[in-house]
Order: sequence, then structure tokens, then C-alpha cells
Amino acid sequence: MSQAAAQHTPMMQQYFRIKAEFPDTLLFYRMGDFYELFYSDAKRAAQLLDITLTARGHSGGEPIPMAGIPYHAADNYIARLVKQGVSVAIAEQIGDPALAKGPVERKVVRIITPGTLTDEAFLDERSDNLLVALCSDKQRHGLAVLEISSGRFSVLEVDGDDALLAEVERLRPAELLLNEEHSQLPALRERSGAKLLAPWHFESDTALRLLTQQLKTRDLRGFGCEHMTVAIRAAGALLHYAQETQRNSLPHIRSLQVEQPDDAIIIDPASRRNLEIDINQKGDSQHTLAWIMDKTATAMGSRLLKRWLNRPLRERKLLQQRQGLIARMISGYATEAIHSNLKQVGDIERILSRVALGSARPRDLARLRDALAVVPDIRAQLNELDSDLARGLLERAVEFPHWVERLNKAIIENPPVIIRDGGVIAEGYDAELDELRALSENAGDYLVKLEEQEKARTGISTLKVGYNRVHGYYIEISKAQADDAPVDYIRRQTLKNAERFITPELKTFEDKALSAKSRALSREKALYDELVQALAEELIELQVCAAALSELDVLSNLAERAETLRFVQPQLVEEDVVDIRQGRHPVVENLIVDPFVANDTHLDGNTTMQIITGPNMGGKSTYMRQVAVITLLAHIGSYVPAQSCTLGPIDRIFTRMGSSDDVAGGRSTFMVEMTETANILHNATAQSLVLMDEVGRGTSTFDGLSLAWASAAHLASKIRAFTLFATHYFEMTGLPEQFGNACNVHLKATEHDERIIFLHAVEQGPASQSYGLQVAQLAGVPANVISDAKAQLKQLEQAAGHHVAVAPVVVAVEKGKGKTAAQPEKGSPLQNDLFAVMASAVEEKLAGTNPDDLTPRQALELIYQLKKML
Repeated sequence: MSQAAAQHTPMMQQYFRIKAEFPDTLLFYRMGDFYELFYSDAKRAAQLLDITLTARGHSGGEPIPMAGIPYHAADNYIARLVKQGVSVAIAEQIGDPALAKGPVERKVVRIITPGTLTDEAFLDERSDNLLVALCSDKQRHGLAVLEISSGRFSVLEVDGDDALLAEVERLRPAELLLNEEHSQLPALRERSGAKLLAPWHFESDTALRLLTQQLKTRDLRGFGCEHMTVAIRAAGALLHYAQETQRNSLPHIRSLQVEQPDDAIIIDPASRRNLEIDINQKGDSQHTLAWIMDKTATAMGSRLLKRWLNRPLRERKLLQQRQGLIARMISGYATEAIHSNLKQVGDIERILSRVALGSARPRDLARLRDALAVVPDIRAQLNELDSDLARGLLERAVEFPHWVERLNKAIIENPPVIIRDGGVIAEGYDAELDELRALSENAGDYLVKLEEQEKARTGISTLKVGYNRVHGYYIEISKAQADDAPVDYIRRQTLKNAERFITPELKTFEDKALSAKSRALSREKALYDELVQALAEELIELQVCAAALSELDVLSNLAERAETLRFVQPQLVEEDVVDIRQGRHPVVENLIVDPFVANDTHLDGNTTMQIITGPNMGGKSTYMRQVAVITLLAHIGSYVPAQSCTLGPIDRIFTRMGSSDDVAGGRSTFMVEMTETANILHNATAQSLVLMDEVGRGTSTFDGLSLAWASAAHLASKIRAFTLFATHYFEMTGLPEQFGNACNVHLKATEHDERIIFLHAVEQGPASQSYGLQVAQLAGVPANVISDAKAQLKQLEQAAGHHVAVAPVVVAVEKGKGKTAAQPEKGSPLQNDLFAVMASAVEEKLAGTNPDDLTPRQALELIYQLKKML
């Protein structure tokens, strides 16, 4: 503030001292039963939360803008703020108001940021909530990733900006920590949740010290990342930030995983969006691959499945082990029983994190108790599955009988949400607590007995024993009989018609009874904290068990999906091949009413490219995507939607499909298209799967056709990647004549009563017709427009001499070097339709020649002319 601190009240001076530490964070300042926000924080909160902005007196000669929320409803308001990417600092009263001279002492006990959430009220239970830090050194980028709600901590390094953007898109961090000194990519700085940190956060020596302290090791060699200097610097910055926000040493983070980019199939951001793995084009989860594949029993299993889907692996041995366990579950009819037991496990991964952070609630412990109780049954089921992976899970999913017994004894069956009001610890667990509760709860019985006893002793019929909150316990006698009170009765209060007394015995009971409830609550809280602390001491073993159960959940889910959706086990081989028989798209198949038309796909070392033609809405995009989806599923160890499937090594999946402007980035549809195409041409290899749809359609006909031809030729001749290339340029169907490793296929359609019928079947050869007018009619284009279009088409066809031929494209191919260029012949007409276009120059020459008028010499010269033209 502009005013000197001394001009403000003592309480506001305290507020400013605390606020100065958190200038960019909303400060929730505890005052009695409310959290109050002042000045700019109050104005911002009022706008974000739609709460009333008021004023609280004056300080420094100015009115104080203020907004407040009840402390008991704070979670709801904080959740709304965090969803909007806003961080909140919680300042609690830590001093005793009775002893305070001036304002009660307060301090920030926790900072809640989008990437450091642990409370289930703030989290989507079936999605990861990641905190990511980035450190860069030239073109080498280090990433550190933490899900604080589960304790998963990992690092990786990548080369180049494209690889970095691909990883950030995969991780989709809730909060991204960046070094403010480095010129990060604008796409990262502008990302929701991006936060700039001072350079000293990324200092190497500090990072190494923080990590070894956290992991309790001398160095990082045991984790295999001692050489990953930029990733270690990122991890140090992340760990410091997490510790600062949690005001905690994060005891549940005990390990550091290393991710190697070469271990997984690389999927760039555009391809990830096109495939709609777990987020669709609209930004939600409906009708995605995860939506159809996720029937997991637990939330932690759901999160793990999404991680698998977003990072398909290349390690054949592990994938085959997963396939083997799925096969055992299916053949042994074990899926349903395992799923049923796992449903009782719940989300113990996040529960254990709250245990470690000291924020576990009573119902967390009850869920943990119920989960651990079912582990023996799950182990028995695993024991019956004869596979290496099952044995590995069995070793990790150990039993905890002592904790099942202790938690059963300690926690009531259905505990309340919070410990504050008591009623959590079960009767019989602690003798002292039972005695305090009995004293508090049985006061009524004691008073009835005391009244009967005193009536008998004194003979006073009007004697009553009672209690009120002001004067405590008392013996009341009417005015008429008050003089008959025994000598041990001590007068406590005089009323109009009665006198009230206290006795030494009743005073002793009063002291015990009035303090019993608060002492019982205090004792219960101490016992609860003791339980949580004891659980935290066995945290690592419990976390290992939780991880094994979540993995089993994913695998049993994949087995159920295989049975329900009629999937088959894919064969993973070393030969270069993509051979899918009767493949299907699992999402589309489950959304349509009619039976899905399955199709074959075969690519190998001899045929690496399919040129795909056919009408819009004919199924080209679905056919291409299903090949990518099947490949992706096979590389998480899942069965796939096909009659059979054989796949060779795949290192990357690229898709260039659909069209959209990047308005924020100032890029047109065509610019976006060419950027994605360039990425593919630069990074694809012979082991990549490439899907390209409608390349070149965003510009003029000849420019677009030239680019499409050259791109396809480069993929076919230079890269030799497994490529599905869909196009409406019929000229592209000539590419197999130049490259023997390319072939033509088309999506079949037919006409009936001038209406198109899509058959969705893939057949060999190019399409013979585009059906553009029929598709337009199907889309609802007015009948008069369709009629005019037909007339115009007829004129164009007549102008072309009724030829169904392609616009002339001169293709120069330098044999052996793979250099290609596509160029329309000089003076040729513009392309009007994809399959019914202007005649070529050779055809026009022949059409204007009468063979009967030619001499033998003229005929020979004509042949030379035509050959030269070709």
C-alpha cells in the first residue's frame, strides 16, 4: 500500500506483513468464523466467486474493501477458485485469544495451488492432477513431474521444442513452473497454470541437495538419473515449490522414476488431439478412447489406464506379459470376481498421500481399513493366475493383518466426515476415552439417582437436581422448605420461589462432567493423530501395495473389455508389418446403431503406403483412425478390436487430419496444416505410422495438389513410413505407378434413386466417382442449388469433351534419388471436379486429329510429338 504501515490498525499491519509474502496469491485471513479478504484480494474474489464486496471500517484513512466466506464452507469456494487457476493462501489463528495482547497471532499454514491439490473435494478422482517444472539448456529440456496426491515423482529429458511440446501435451499439467530468465516457448508461457519462478529455484547444487534429502540418499545414482542435469534442476525447483506450498516435508515422496523417451511410442500434440485418446475435440471426455475402455473398479485404476493410453510402450516383453495375464483372466473366468473385490479397495493411493501429509479424514481411514481387509481375497485370486506378471503383483500386494485388526478396533463402522466433533474412535479402543465419554453421556442418570438419594436423606419432597449453562449443577428447594436444607448444602442462587444449593459431592461431579466432553474430544484427537502417524511409518509398503492393486485393476479392466467388445490378442513381431484383419474402431462401433463394417489393412516392407480415395462421409477418417487406435491399444498390452492383428515395431504415430484455424496463434487453416505436415516429414521414420488426410486442400488446386503429391512421394520414397494417405485429388491415384511400395484403395459407395449410399467397405483400386453433389444433397443443401450445380457440372464435362480424366500433372522423378516435384502443365485449365475434369493436352491433340488424313510420315511425327508431350 502507498500509506506507511504505521497509519494502519495493528490488525491490518499484521495482514500486510503476511500478504507481502504472497503478493500473487489470494489470502484467506481467518477472523473468527470467517475467512476475510481485503483490498485487491477482496475485489478479485468478489468477481470470481460472485460474493458481496463490502467495506470494513477505515485503516490508513481509507475504507477497507472486504469480502468474506464462512470457514465451514471454505472448501467449496476454494475448489471454485482452483478450477479457475487461482492459488489461495490460508492464514489461521495460531495464538490464544485469551492471552493475546493486540491481534491474535496468525500465519499461513497452507498454500493451495492448482498443481498441489490433495483434498478429494478439489480433485477429479479419475484424472491425474500434475505439477510440472521445466528447465532448459539450449535445445535440451528437462521435465520433473509430481502428482502430490499420490506421491508419483518422475523426471525425463527430451531434445528439441517439438518433443517438449509433445510431452507437455501428454502430461497436461495443472500447474507448469517455468524459469523466468529463459525465453520459453510462447505456447508454454501462455498456458493455463503457467507460473514463472526466479532463476535461483533451478540452481544445480540446491536441487541435488533437496532431492537427496527428500529421498534420503547420498546421490541419485540408484535412480539412474545422475547424468540428467537439466531434469535434476527442474526436479529441485518443483520439490522446493511443493514443500513451500504444503508447509510440509512431503514424506510420501520416497522414490524418483526416470522416463526415457525411447521407451514409448511418441505422439505429437496434433496427433494426440486427432486421436481423441481421453479428451475429445470439444475438450471433454465423452466419446473418447478412454471413455470406451475405462470400466475400472477404482479411481486410481482409471488414472493409471489413462496414463497407459497416453504413453503406449515399445517394450515387447512387458506388453506380452500383460497380454498373458489378460489371457489367463479370460480363460479362468476370473475377471468379474477380481473386479468385484477391487471395487471395495477404493482410492487408497490418494488416501495414503493424505495420511503422509497429516490431512487424512476419518472416512479415509475407514476406506483404508475396508481395502486392506479384501487384500487376502485378491491375493488368492492372483495366486490362481499362472503368469509371471501375476506373481510380480502378488509379491507387491502384501497383506496388512495388523492394520486391519487395529483399524477395525479403533474406527467405528461409519465415522463422521471430520474428527473435530468426535464420535470417530470406537468404544473399547481406549479405556480413558471410554471413561470420559461415560462421564459426559451418563450425567442424566447420575442426577436422577442423586435426586432420589437426597430426597430420602433430607425428607424434602420439593427437592430437585438440575443443570443450566450459566450456573452449572444445583439442588433446588422451594422457599417454604429451604430452611430445612442440611448443613452441607451451600447456597448457590436465590430465586423468587426457590433456593438453589450445591454440595461438595455435586461440585466434584460438576468439575468432572463439565470438562469430560472437552477432555474426551482432546483424547480422541490425540488417539486419531497417533493412528495416522503410525500408518505413515509404514507408508512405503502401503504405497507399493496400492500401486499393485491399481495395475491389477487396469489389467482386469482390459480383460473385461476384451470379452465384452470382442477384442483379440495382437501378435507383436520383429518384422516390418501392419496386418489387421477385420479391424474396427471401438468408439464408433459403440455409438452407431447399424453394424460396424470391419476392414482389412495390410502394410509391409513391400507396400508401405495406401492412397485412399472415396466420397466425404464414406468412412476414410474412421478407417484411418481405427488403424492408429488398434496400434495404440496393442502397445499398452491390451487386446484389440479385430479378427486378427500382427504388428511390427512402431516408434511414432503421426496424424494430419481435420482442419481448423489457430486464431490465437495467428495461423490460418492452411498454415496449421502445413506445420503439421512439416513435423511429420521431418520426424517420421521407417517404423512410424503416418495418417494424412486431405493434405493441400487449404490452398489453390494446383498448389495443393503439388504439395500433396510431393509429401506423399517423400514419405513413399525417402522415409518409407507406414502411411495411410487419404485424398480427394484423383491425380494422387497415379502415385503407385511411380512408386511400387504404394497402392490404391477406396471406400465403396453407390447411388440409389439419385441418393448416395455409403458402404464403408475398403476395396482395392481408386474410387471412380466423388459423389460430391450427392453428399451435398444429403447434408441438406437446397434442391435448387443442387439442380444448378448439376447443370454447371454438365457444362464443365461437355467443355472437357466428356472425358473423365485428370488435370495434367507433370511428375519428374529422379530415379534412385527419390526427388519428386509435381507441376501442372503450363496453360492447363483449373481443376473443376476431382473425378470429372478438363482433358489433358495429349487427349486434346488426339481428339483434333483424323487418322485417315495423315500420311505415314505425318503419323510417325505425331507419335514423336505425343511422346515428347508425355
